[in-house]
Amino acid sequence: MAVARKLAAKKQRALEILMQLKRLYPEAPCTLNYETPVQLLVAVILSAQCTDERVNLVTPALFARFPDAQALANADPEELESLVRSTGFYRNKAKNIRAACHMILEDFNGKLPNRMEDLLKLPGVARKTANVVLAYVYDIHAGVTVDTHVKRLSGRLGLTDYQDPIRIERDLMKLLPQEDWENWSIRLIYHGRAVCNARKPNCGICELASLCPSAGIAEG
Repeated sequence: MAVARKLAAKKQRALEILMQLKRLYPEAPCTLNYETPVQLLVAVILSAQCTDERVNLVTPALFARFPDAQALANADPEELESLVRSTGFYRNKAKNIRAACHMILEDFNGKLPNRMEDLLKLPGVARKTANVVLAYVYDIHAGVTVDTHVKRLSGRLGLTDYQDPIRIERDLMKLLPQEDWENWSIRLIYHGRAVCNARKPNCGICELASLCPSAGIAEG
């Protein structure tokens, strides 16, 4: 019974945090620039260990040269590597992009799949990438996107004790309504960038402070 009460209290607090995030960030679009589903997939692959701002500087030239799955699958590896070099781990990212686009053409008739299990078959795609693609392309909320901001803030907010993204995702899925799984992630990302940054969270101006057990601990 005590465990159930604790979970219910945590769920209520998570809902209150979500309501505040929606109020603070009423407009919270995807921070990656893209025009097609495949372009979003590529952008998310490139965002691994890289800022969205850097990815958005790279993708205009990349997509002008290789606009779709066919072009990317057949891209010259060295040219593709050169175009994505500044995002880091560029050889592996270029290899995965080409291989994923080959699979999209050969196994999915050129259309980006809309099922988690199929997306996870694509090279370079883990749950984070698949969750983003499903939410923004197909409005399917299959899970909670856990990037570095979501991982850090969900821990600071006392909603998970784990460091592993899969376990964090499972915790958050128990606390939040399914239709708000992506709402949580994108708004928490905005809040992490604006207020609760990694090195020095600005608890003094944070409007989530009253709901946050870590408020003030890491400040100063």
